[in-house]
Amino acid sequence: MSDRKMTDAQRAYEAKRAAKAGMSLDKWLVEKEKRAQAEAKEAAAAAAQPAAAPKKPGFFGRLLEKAQKPL
Repeated sequence: MSDRKMTDAQRAYEAKRAAKAGMSLDKWLVEKEKRAQAEAKEAAAAAAQPAAAPKKPGFFGRLLEKAQKPL
């Protein structure tokens, strides 16, 4: 769990969200931290993958390229 201190308003907001999910506040905060770590790991993995090759222009794209070329 993060060491960050929450204000009373933040704690009340998170308590409402935890109650809506049917969890205690502590359990909710632990789950929230786990989700944040998992999302960060997925984002890092996505950034590490090479970008896909650029898509070949379609029919209209090729027509527009030809139309843009000078005579």
